[in-house]
Formats: sequence, C-alpha cells, structure tokens
Amino acid sequence: MGGFSHASREPVRIATVTWQRRVINNGKATDMQQSTDRILTTHVGSLARPDHVLEALFAKERGEDYDTAKFAELVQQAVADIVQQQVSLGIDVVCDGEQSKSSFLTYIAERLAGFSPSEKDGEDLWVESREAIAFPEFYAIHRKLREGLVATPVKLVCTGPVQYVGQAALQRDIENVKAAAARHQAQEVFMTAVSPSDVEGQQPNEFYGSEEEYLFAIADAMHEEYQAIVDAGLLLQVDDPRLLTYYISRPDLEVADCRRWAELRVEALNHALQGIPAERVRFHTCYGINIGPRVHEMNLVDMVDIMLKVEAGAYSFEAGNPRHEHEWKVWENIKVPEGKVLIPGVISHSTPLVEHPQLVAQRLQRFAQTVGRENVMAGSDCGFASFAATEQEIHPSIVWAKFAALAEGARLASSELW
Repeated sequence: MGGFSHASREPVRIATVTWQRRVINNGKATDMQQSTDRILTTHVGSLARPDHVLEALFAKERGEDYDTAKFAELVQQAVADIVQQQVSLGIDVVCDGEQSKSSFLTYIAERLAGFSPSEKDGEDLWVESREAIAFPEFYAIHRKLREGLVATPVKLVCTGPVQYVGQAALQRDIENVKAAAARHQAQEVFMTAVSPSDVEGQQPNEFYGSEEEYLFAIADAMHEEYQAIVDAGLLLQVDDPRLLTYYISRPDLEVADCRRWAELRVEALNHALQGIPAERVRFHTCYGINIGPRVHEMNLVDMVDIMLKVEAGAYSFEAGNPRHEHEWKVWENIKVPEGKVLIPGVISHSTPLVEHPQLVAQRLQRFAQTVGRENVMAGSDCGFASFAATEQEIHPSIVWAKFAALAEGARLASSELW
C-alpha cells in the first residue's frame, strides 16, 4: 500500500474545500454539483435487480456455480436500464443501483482476501436487539416471513492478513456505470462502497491481536476501492449504517459507550479516506432496513457531531420517516461546516406509502431555511434493495413512484426558494 499503514498513521487532516459543480466529462471529473439554482436530487444507492440477475446473485451468495460471462452481460444491461430509469424520473446524481452486488454489505467478501468459511455469525441487527426485546412477537413474525426468501451467504471469519483483491470486479462496475451515464447523459454519478466498520461487524476477527488492529487493516484494504472510484471520475459514497445501528444491536451499552465506539470507527474511516479530497466523498448512515416500530433507535442529536467528523463533502441520513422527521430541528443548533452539503432523506424506504410531492417540498424547505438552500440536496432515507433477497419489501413500482415524487417535490421546493 505504499506506506499507507495503521502502524504509522497520522490523524487525517484533509482541508475543507468549497462544494462546487462537478460533472463527468470524457471520464474525468470537473467541479461537483451544488444546489445553486434549484434543489438537486439523488438517492442512497441500491435498487431492485431483475429476476435473472437475482438468480445469479443467489448462486454467488451460496457459493454455487454460475455462468460468469452471462452474469456480466446481464449486469451490464441492468445498469444501463437502471441509469436510464433514474434519469427519466428526474434524478440528478445517479448510480448503478448496486446491480452487481448481492448486498451493500456482503459484496465485499469477494473483494477482500484473508477470510475463511466459518460457522461463527457476524453481527445480527435483529437478534437480541433493543427492538427485538421490546417487540418480540412482531420480530418473530418478521423472521418467519423472511425464511426461505434470503439467499444466506457463506459465513466468513478473518483468518489472515486482509488484502484488497477486487480490482477486476470493481473495474467492471466502474465501466458499466460510466458507459450508462454517457449513453443517457447523466451529469453526475456516484458509486457506493461499504465502510470498514461494517466489514468488521459482518466478519469476526480470529487473526489480528486487537479489534483496532483488525479495523485499521480493513481500512487500509478499503482505501484501494475508495481511491479507484474517485480516480475514475465518480463520486464515492461510503455506506456506514453501523455508525447508528450499533446502539440498536447492543442493549447492554449506553449512548456514551456507543459514542466512544463510534469515535474509533470514524478515525478508521478517515484513515481509509486519506489522500482523497473530501469534496469527492459522500457519507451515508441510517438505521438499516426495518419496516417495524423503530422505537429504540439512536437519536441523531447523540451522534451528529461524530458523523460530521467524517472527512466527506456531503452527509446522507434518514429524515423522511415518522421516527426521525422531527430531527430536522437538530440542525438549528449544529453549525454545518463551510462547504458541506446535507442529503436528508425526504422519501423513506420503511413504508410503501408514496410521499406527496408537497410533503417532500415542505421537508426540503425546512432544511433549506435552516442550513441554506445551496447546502441541501434531496435524497432517500436508505436504499430500496440493500439486500438482493429482500427486493419486495418495497415493490419496485412503488420505488419509482417515490422517485417521481422526490423529483416533483424538489421542483416545487425550488420554485419557492428561488
């Protein structure tokens, strides 16, 4: 890694830069887009995969044989279709919908070396979590309904040095989305990548001497994926739901304990981002996929200051569901660092209800009036197909209706704000 190591790491100090306009031009990036004359639209990332892509993804998850060449062709077409759909619905900053990935989380298993099959489970958000303890009957039904739907991936454990080996798969993803963006004239493209913390939570450690050593080894490896995405002229979005969901999964810990835990994870992420301009990075955190009560989730006010320590140019978070919509007021007392952009969710992945465009507009206006219209971009709470096997939690036809409401709501808000 050319001297990029945990042992010699220094605190990351990347200068804050002005968030400007950046578009894809002949494969290179110019200045990044900002809501300078209207509220721009984007979303978190994952979108439904076609059934024929899902079949191959399920085989990959189970470690079964599948036609790799045919899979590559199917994914290429799926990416082209999903980019076209986003553009046609008025989404300004688009992505590949994670069409090649079985999930935002487990895809990394084929891109990192140092792991072996194991019977040991990684972190499970809904087993003995605060929510499961409070509503056991609901979550028992929830688990039963999901039985047989999920293509359970092979469980992995870290048994050797963590190294990045996913260059070929990553390059295919980059080429697919750039070709689709050029074909459908998408001005700006982002690509998602999982955070070191979420890799740590999914694959237990049996090799490194401490959790910190393991965490920073993952960060060193993930730096290669992050850097390649940015070098390709794309925006990097780091997905880090664990920053908030750790509290849900650990009812034995207090908020202060989780804050201390989070400080180290943000330090590790900044280590992985070292040398990457902050204005090329979006950071996303959320509370996971949970169409449930959601009573015991961490309050944004208890983590927002730590979230803002991530060396990113934009921050994406949940603000569109009834459990967290009120938290827009948190930003009345938080000074958003100069040049940073907020991407609040104004449509939610946790309900099939399609938000009215006027409601979307009102949500955006509240944020714009609080932090400045140029510092706001319209987003979604989370992805709509974060795990390929749970595609139908919100049916794709409903997702597209939500996207249409997102774009129309942003237009309505813009007409009031400009």
